[in-house]
Amino acid sequence: MGNRGMEELIPLVNRLQDALSSVGESCSLHLPQIAVVGGQSAGKSSVLENFVGRDFLPRGSGIVTRRPLILQLLSGNTEYGEFLHCKGKKFTDFDDIRKEIEAETHRLTGSNKGISSVPIHLRIYSPHVLNLTLVDLPGITKVPVGDQPADIEYQIRDMIMQFICKENCLILAVTPANTDLANSDALKLAKDVDPQGQRTIGVITKLDLMDKGTNAREILENRLLPLRRGYIGVVNRSQKDIDGKKDIKAALLAEQKFFLSHPAYKHMAESMGTPYLQRTLNQQLTNHIRDTLPAFRSLLQSQLLSLNKEAEEYKQYSPDDPARRTKTLLQSVQHLAADFEKLIEGSGDKVDTVSLSGGARINRIFHSHFPYELIKLESDERKLRREINYAIRNIHGVRTGLFTPDMAFQAIVKKQISRLEGPCMKFVDMVSQELVTTVHQCIRKLSSFPKLQDETERIVTTEIQQQESKCREQVMLLIDIQLAYINTKHEDFIGFSNAQQGFNQINKKIVARMAGNQGVAPLSSLIVIRKGWLTISNIGFMKGGAKGYWFILTAESLSWFKDDEEKEKKYMLPLDNLKLRDVEKGFMSSKFVFAIVNTELRNVYKDYKSLELACNSQEELDSWKASLLQAGVYPEKVTVDEQGNGALENFTDPQLERQVETIRSLVDSYMSIIYKTIKDLMPKTIMHLMINSVKEFISSELLAQLYALGECSALMDESPEQQKYREEVLRKHAALKEALAVVGKISTSTCTTPMPPPVDSSWIQPSSLATSGKPLGRGQAPSAPRVPAHIGPTHSTSTDGLQHLTGQPNRPPPSVPRRQPPAIPNVK
Repeated sequence: MGNRGMEELIPLVNRLQDALSSVGESCSLHLPQIAVVGGQSAGKSSVLENFVGRDFLPRGSGIVTRRPLILQLLSGNTEYGEFLHCKGKKFTDFDDIRKEIEAETHRLTGSNKGISSVPIHLRIYSPHVLNLTLVDLPGITKVPVGDQPADIEYQIRDMIMQFICKENCLILAVTPANTDLANSDALKLAKDVDPQGQRTIGVITKLDLMDKGTNAREILENRLLPLRRGYIGVVNRSQKDIDGKKDIKAALLAEQKFFLSHPAYKHMAESMGTPYLQRTLNQQLTNHIRDTLPAFRSLLQSQLLSLNKEAEEYKQYSPDDPARRTKTLLQSVQHLAADFEKLIEGSGDKVDTVSLSGGARINRIFHSHFPYELIKLESDERKLRREINYAIRNIHGVRTGLFTPDMAFQAIVKKQISRLEGPCMKFVDMVSQELVTTVHQCIRKLSSFPKLQDETERIVTTEIQQQESKCREQVMLLIDIQLAYINTKHEDFIGFSNAQQGFNQINKKIVARMAGNQGVAPLSSLIVIRKGWLTISNIGFMKGGAKGYWFILTAESLSWFKDDEEKEKKYMLPLDNLKLRDVEKGFMSSKFVFAIVNTELRNVYKDYKSLELACNSQEELDSWKASLLQAGVYPEKVTVDEQGNGALENFTDPQLERQVETIRSLVDSYMSIIYKTIKDLMPKTIMHLMINSVKEFISSELLAQLYALGECSALMDESPEQQKYREEVLRKHAALKEALAVVGKISTSTCTTPMPPPVDSSWIQPSSLATSGKPLGRGQAPSAPRVPAHIGPTHSTSTDGLQHLTGQPNRPPPSVPRRQPPAIPNVK
């Protein structure tokens, strides 16, 4: 009868199964059990019925078992069955049990031969059974029948894998004797998840149906196709016996007579047959349960500990208590204010290591996006010189001017300042959007109270819009202030007298460079502005295709290397006459691309007019653009004047040319002052009028405005999802406590027997489902546990030979292999 000192162990585990079934798979606890695996018509159902001694399973052609049946056999004085979905109802007629299984199967799967992984729980009490917990799984099939989906084979395989992948599951691989054992689907699937055979027990059925003159002696003696746990042969009733209502007791006697009288099997008759299989499974399952209990208890305790605090809060929670509602409202607003401040100001608590959020994104707008928008505003040389030319000539009118008119300078400068409005307004929009995003991120935590969440979002968003409007007015005021007075006495302004001198010095530097001065490289060429990986995306496939290189940007050049060791330089590109060009993202591309072009229409790299560089994110793209701007590579602009003249008018008057150059230098000098001022004042203005104001509003004014609505009680109405979640936490907490109480009653003292030695099971090929041409997405089978050469006192080994969770407490359960179903053929 197995381990006598532990006869109550399996019933207690069955009670655990019932306690935890109320919380489904959410507890992630896998109880020890035996899964019965085999092909269609392999005799799985007959083996189970022989265990019980009754006909109670549905029968028929094709796939009959369409939902897993968790069958708990318990020794008792009376014989009856109970379903978990029909608590309190006893089924004494086993025909009614069959009908209930069929009805419950049809309830979820319908009558079209479909399958479902939701199990049916059946408990049978009988004086004729040993304590066992088995899982009857659908038979492995190859061809869809009737309305079955085309991927029925893969659906069944996935369902079987969900059970047998668990380390706490013993595998009963059922194979008919009249088929080729080497091609057994059950043994192949078992080999996938249990390569060393520590959890697999072979069962050979239909021994009485083998051809005359043949037998399975060598297989049952574990000599021909060995398994570590060996094989047990059984003889089930034939279809004629079933149709003739042959009694199972008589069938068991006939089975015993068959083994005792058969010349090939009589010497091993005591280790064959259904009763021996039942005893063996009882002993293996009992030992298996005993060895997994310590780790199972630890897992129960850890999950219960993680739920204790939350469950205690929910036990004392009274949703309709006005005082509780008021307190929760106050705490929610306080937490919202604290979370918003942490996201804006930064905090070391729960740092997001995946992406930027809150204040970090706003900081990037301050110091990367906004300066980039300002530099994009700078007119290109051709347009600026043309505008200065026209301004000077229009001011002189019909007269020829001897001096450079300062009115031309002021007209050009005011026009440049007016153009700042666009980037500044865009700057305000971007910060406002980031504030709204940050607020939404904080308000998500109020999802338990939908009305409070909606009202809070509306009030805070309205406040952000109001502060945004004030900020826009202040920005316009800043621009108007700059337009009101052009301060040519600013200490950083070069002035009219120095403009021509500065221009001449620039010309000298250009001449010196063209002369090719020899000597030490200037310091600027040694300063590295940025390093990183980029992909050159516009190199043709025939020349190697798009490749990634390690790029280094300095103030003088852009170089790229084979890798980040910077040993093998591929190319160095001087930055002279280079411009940035935006490139639209391709429809099928996940890369973000920009291009570098030459303003003199020369090839940038070898035979290419442009060099298209790709990076992996918009953030990385913006960062590279900002770095190139810092190195003096500005965005390309194609401009024409109002009359459509795209080419710069040639100067024929040297005096006019000098005046244009002078004013151009003055405009550059003055606008650099304006840009520096705006870049300094804009972040300060937005920080004061928008960010700090919204932060202060949430911490000081939000609660008052919520109270002013006059619906504080309604605001704190829970969502149905929160009510369901609270009930689930309490139910899970109670189930875990009950399970721990059950485990506490179990004594783990029992005797064990040595594990059979390893055998060569390489004759079992991998599952055909894993090696066929079908588009499976299944990963590799879980790796086999190591078998130590010497087991010390800290190891625990039982008759099932498993190296259990006590030896590997931190080993994660193997993941369930997944698959992609094949394409469903078109039915015409």
